[in-house]
Amino acid sequence: MSMSFCCGASMIGTKGTLKHIRTQIHNVPLLFCPVCHRVEVHHLVENEYEILAEYAHGDGAPEVDFQEYVESRDQAELFENCVNNENEEPLDVVRSQIDMALDLLMVAKQMNDAEWEQQLKERLNVLSKRRHKLKSKNTMRGR
Repeated sequence: MSMSFCCGASMIGTKGTLKHIRTQIHNVPLLFCPVCHRVEVHHLVENEYEILAEYAHGDGAPEVDFQEYVESRDQAELFENCVNNENEEPLDVVRSQIDMALDLLMVAKQMNDAEWEQQLKERLNVLSKRRHKLKSKNTMRGR
């Protein structure tokens, strides 16, 4: 499996809820492709995810929190190779993060995950403020 490419676009690290048969598993570290919309479990926690999913299903649990079961790995380590590159134009980075958050918001709505939906709305709020700042900074520089 390639590190963080699917259709050729760079995948972005995020956290989300996945459904395994009848169990919802929250806070799973995911990779999300903003282009082809593929979502996959981050390769560093794939084994743990499969074990937890099987266990939760066998247990008949309607939902489990991945974070509570898995020794928390360093977030930076998980996402170092999939978040937007630092050398990209900051405005482009914010734009693609906004696009991704909007896409994930659709997913959260479909899954009726109100808490995740709220988190995404807050993220969008922060991102649009950042975008506004960057735009006015660019205008001042005459771009």
